[in-house]
Amino acid sequence: MNHEEVLALFDRQLRRDAQADGPGTRIERDGDVVRQVGADHDWNGVLWSDLDHATADVAIRAQTRYFAALGREFEWKTYAHDRPSDLETRLKSAGFTPEPQEAVMVAPVRDLPTDTALPEGVRLRPVTDTAGVDLVADVHEQAFGTSSVRLRQRLLAQLAQNSETISMVVAMADDLPVCAARMELKPGTDFAGLWGGGTVAAWRGRGIYRALVAHRARTAADLGYRYLQVDATDQSRPILQRLGFTVLSTTTPYVYDPHRRRNR
Repeated sequence: MNHEEVLALFDRQLRRDAQADGPGTRIERDGDVVRQVGADHDWNGVLWSDLDHATADVAIRAQTRYFAALGREFEWKTYAHDRPSDLETRLKSAGFTPEPQEAVMVAPVRDLPTDTALPEGVRLRPVTDTAGVDLVADVHEQAFGTSSVRLRQRLLAQLAQNSETISMVVAMADDLPVCAARMELKPGTDFAGLWGGGTVAAWRGRGIYRALVAHRARTAADLGYRYLQVDATDQSRPILQRLGFTVLSTTTPYVYDPHRRRNR
């Protein structure tokens, strides 16, 4: 895999020429900034920018004004290779709060294992209805310790409007959901994205996460995608590297909450 070519393809297909990730969201271009705008429970934020030292601060102020007028918290999703080199410092100065950095990892689908080897007594349940989304939300809260209210709303909307752009699965131990993951599909691109792979604490270390990666790799291969992409935490990065994923860059979300700023 040619690192520079794949990174350029990633930037072009998933950032500069991004598709809206669900019903009710839209992609907008504002000068040298590409953003997604949706309802409060949707992901709102900046996907791509092409800025320099002369234009960065003006663009940052324009985005904060725009989303503040909508009353929306939003995220500026920065990447290590973005310009200018001090973009993150400028965002902090403008009132953005950084979240943990993640590794942007990619693997050719053809090179990934697709055999789903699960522990005895564990089976996969495809998610196609509200009950399945509730299981995904339950695992999310247990695995990551964060609220799944917005995620649940977003996933239900995606299933209702266009289920062909998302594939979700839950690993069940009898009637207990122990791991969940989803794959977001971008028709017309070379990338399928892996998201939300989380295992409840008592079931970690048994290969379930790896099995769900293999399950999604097989689905992506059947659909003709060339690459799987994932924003990996420090916990999942070693597993993904052993499976064949390569680090393309790093990404750090910067969050701006106009309500918090207004109340200071």
